Amino acid sequence: MRLPIRRIERESGGAERLCWQVQSRKLPVLGRVDMISRGPVAAAPSDHMDWLNSFERWQDGRPLILNSDGIAPEYLIKAGFWPLMTPATLALVPLTDAATMRARLHQKWRNRLNRAEKSGLRVTRHPLSANHWLLEAEARQAKVKGYRSLPPALSVAFARANPGKAQLWEVSQRGEPLAAALMLRHGAMATWQMGHVTVEGRKRNAMNLALFTAMQALAEQGHRVLDLGTINTQDAPGLARFKLGTGAETHRLGGTWLHFGALAAIARHLPKRLAA
Repeated sequence: MRLPIRRIERESGGAERLCWQVQSRKLPVLGRVDMISRGPVAAAPSDHMDWLNSFERWQDGRPLILNSDGIAPEYLIKAGFWPLMTPATLALVPLTDAATMRARLHQKWRNRLNRAEKSGLRVTRHPLSANHWLLEAEARQAKVKGYRSLPPALSVAFARANPGKAQLWEVSQRGEPLAAALMLRHGAMATWQMGHVTVEGRKRNAMNLALFTAMQALAEQGHRVLDLGTINTQDAPGLARFKLGTGAETHRLGGTWLHFGALAAIARHLPKRLAA
């Protein structure tokens, strides 16, 4: 049973605001289990430490799963968190002026972009609609390639709740779609939510054109970073090369951790190598 997402804000000891969202679910035997994903958001590392020293006051001993970002593993172990999954690595593109972003592109990536720009392809931008072909293509692609992704319905719900914040860049030729990329806009960041390129579009480097056009527009809209998602060099080396070819910087998250009852006391004595 899913429970409503709660947003929590409070002042830290240094008068800086901390913010995090809690997702909860009721499970058999365990009862309510809370999860915080990539939080809490804090202005300074010292605010994270303040959160670690006080989170149990509002947690009330319930199981807490934390997808950490910004808290050193050794401090999580000291606070009684048990490591569940190793950290993922993200590809984050700094969004600046077009000339700087083009200069940061890897040579092969830039060459493909140049060819696409000269091939007469048409790029359009428009809000996400509930019946856009990309949604079905993404669901079909995930099934064929055997990966799990957020359901397309979530993107549609985001678009409805945040008008103008779910934007599509679509590349076509003579009316035939070759590629599409969906970006979600939120604050200073934007997120690559999903993308699909046809066989013909791959030959014509249509996704390079869609993505770089989106990068320029997002920068003009005031966004500073584009999150291209995780990098998996073992299972998806081609996609990893494509993401890094944009000049993206790698950002290692803090892994997935569990804080739960008696395990907390044991976790505090885990070997230091598990904090690496």
